[in-house]
Order: sequence, then C-alpha cells, then structure tokens
Amino acid sequence: MDETALHDRLMGGAPQRASGFVAPDYAQVRQELQRKGMTLMLLWQEHSERHPDGSIHSYSQFCENYRRFAQTLKRSMRQIHRAGEKLFIDYAGLTVALANASRAHIFVSALGASGYTFAYATPSETMADWLGATAQALRFYGGCTALIVPDNPRAMIANPDRYEPRANDTVLDFARHYGTSVLPARPRHPQDKAKAESAVQVVERWILMRLRHQRFDSVDEVNEAIAPLLQQLNAKAFQKLPGCRASVFAEIDAPALRALPMQTWELATYKTVKVHIDSHIAFEEHYYSVPHALVGRTLEARVTQRIVEVLHRGARVASHVRSAHKGKFTTLPEHLSKAHRAHLQWNPERLIHWGQDIGVATGSLVTRMLSTREHPEHGYRACLGLLSLAKRYGKPRLEAACVIALVLGTTRSGHVRDILANGRDQVAPSTVPEWVSPAHANVRGPEHYH
Repeated sequence: MDETALHDRLMGGAPQRASGFVAPDYAQVRQELQRKGMTLMLLWQEHSERHPDGSIHSYSQFCENYRRFAQTLKRSMRQIHRAGEKLFIDYAGLTVALANASRAHIFVSALGASGYTFAYATPSETMADWLGATAQALRFYGGCTALIVPDNPRAMIANPDRYEPRANDTVLDFARHYGTSVLPARPRHPQDKAKAESAVQVVERWILMRLRHQRFDSVDEVNEAIAPLLQQLNAKAFQKLPGCRASVFAEIDAPALRALPMQTWELATYKTVKVHIDSHIAFEEHYYSVPHALVGRTLEARVTQRIVEVLHRGARVASHVRSAHKGKFTTLPEHLSKAHRAHLQWNPERLIHWGQDIGVATGSLVTRMLSTREHPEHGYRACLGLLSLAKRYGKPRLEAACVIALVLGTTRSGHVRDILANGRDQVAPSTVPEWVSPAHANVRGPEHYH
C-alpha cells in the first residue's frame, strides 16, 4: 500500500473524537491583525482571558490553526496590511466610450486593510490625471495613508528602478502636500499591488459592465453614473470574511488615516531659473523679484495656476501672484538692495515737491524736465542729478542757476551743472540802460523806404 491507502485503512474507520478546545473566530483574528501594532500573541492572550477554564489551544497550536485558515483564503488576501498604511492605485484596462469619439479612463484605488474601493473617470492618463484622481480618492476616504503604491507609469515615475525608484518632482510635491510617500511597485511584479489588481477586476465586472449600454457625453456624466454603483460595491458582503468593505473601513482603516490638509493640492510645474543682476527671475517673459542676496544663483521655480514660488535648496524665498503680462515686473521692495529700494520710492510728485522746497525756479525746472520726457520715469535720474547739486553748491546758487536755465530753455541737468561750475549764477545782471540811436542827418527814417 502507498501511504495514502495505509492512512485510510488505519484512520478512516476510527470514530472522530469531539475536540474539547474552544476555537476562536479566525476570520475575526485576521481582521484584528490588520490593526497597527496588533500581534497573534496579544490575540491569543485575550482569547485565554475569555476562557479561564483552560479549554483553549496553546499559543503554538493557535498560530498553526491560524496559518491553516489563512491558506484557505485567496493568495492575494493572505497579505496582512496595516490599517491606514497603504493606498493602492491603478487604471483599469477597460475604458468608457464618450459621444465625441473619445474615451474616459477609469482610475481605481483601494485601501490595503479594508479593500475600500474608489473609482473615478478622467479624460486620459497624464500626470495631472493621475494626481488629480488620487487627490479625489483621498477626499473620498477622508484622510491620507502613510504610503501610496502605484505601478510604474511614465507620467509619475522618473526612474522605475527595482531598488531605488524615483518619482518626478511634481509627484514628490504632491506627497509633501499630503504628508505621505509614493512607493511604486517593482517593475513586472503585479503581486506587489494585488489589492489594486483585485479592485480593478471588481470595478470592471461590477461597475463598467453595468454601464456598457449607457451613452455619455462627458467624463462628468461617467462619474455621476459610477457614484451609486460604487456605494453598492463597497456595501457588498464578503464571501469568507465577516462584514463588507464599508464596514471594515469604518472600523479599521478610517480611524488610522491621517488628517487631510486644509487646502486642496494644486498641480505645480517646476523650472530651473537664474537670478538676474536686477534681483529678478524670468518666467514666461514676466519678471518676479527675489531677495537681492541671491543674485547670480540658480534657483527652482514652482508654478501653479495662480502662484509663482521661488525655492532655494528646497526653502521658499519668494512668492508672487502669477501674471500674464509679458515684459512687466512684479517686485517686492524688501527684495531689493537699499540703494535700489530708495530709487524705487521716487515719483514725480515727490521730486517736484523737493524742487519747490529749494525754490520756485528749481520746482519749475523739475516739472519741465519730467514733462518733456516720453515717460516721467525717464526723467527721474536727471531730476535727481539736478537736485543733488544743492549739496555741493547750496540751495541759493542752485535756485539762481535754475533761473538762468529757464531763460535759456534747457531741460538738461548737465547745463545747470556747467552754469554753477562757471560761476555764471554769481554774475550780477547788467544795469546799463538799453542803447538808443541818437538823431543824425545821415540816419534815414522809415519814410525813406516808402
């Protein structure tokens, strides 16, 4: 006989003795193990306290019985996921046809412990679609997980290395905003995200197949149709475990999730920029100021739909409202040096008032210098050069020189400087009366030309 036949002959006819040990609910044990910090030892001790008469198995037999129970489950369900630890995300292979001949792509996510599933339609599978749908998923769950586990899509993963995968900068910015980390699965290892694979299959069978006869005009209509079916899916009872996805989520996953940030994440793009000598960086032909100490440095610009942030070694050094005016400047005074800041404070009214404090002629000349320029700012330097002459020559001399300049009709500060340097302002005006021709026989009068 072989061993199987011998075992049947020896043990088959013997009556089975009823076990006197009280067995725990191993399905409940499996769900309890998904709680963060839970161990089989603690569950066995609690089981022992409920049965102090000693009618329980030893700890080693308890572990062996649980191992046999776990083997009866599906292969993908034997993994133990901690509550609130991982969110698995992927796109379904099936798409939904739209009236404009395009197709809606279906994003699917599932929590590791409860399998609580979310589905969302997007126009395509770009990086913006991936991250936007993930943000919608976190809002659906009402919290953040410690890890987000995608596949290795080119839209998100810059380097899909087996040992040190690296996400792109925008994905890392998304993770920083939500206080989580993105850890892609190993390439060509779908078992690393078995929850997502299972959720995709369930969504395709329970949701997309029910929508196959409907016609949709937009992606939003697809999402409206998905919402009630998604609720039914999560309320569907498990086959071998107690409860459903929704009940296990409310009991295990929901309390372990991290709180969502106050602001919803916005898609941001990054660009390497260099600070010009005027303390500004250029983005889309508009110029934004940064602290003058960073002149010549290479920085990183983080640009959203409304904000332009400038980062130096990961720290924000400047933030501006995004502007579409090409060739214009957005400048904060505190970013400029002391000399540049003083120049920025000048305006026509202030310069005219300063000139009038010296004298009426000086104020009039300043007004003329500003009015003759195409733009008042073009005359700022000339006016400052004119007014600075008061420090060297004194206000009375400058006023006298401005009187002469007004008579000459000049609007150049250099001419006033020459008048002061030559001392022409100090020459007393001539008091000789105007010359009158004397009467003479040889002088012909106007009658001669009739």
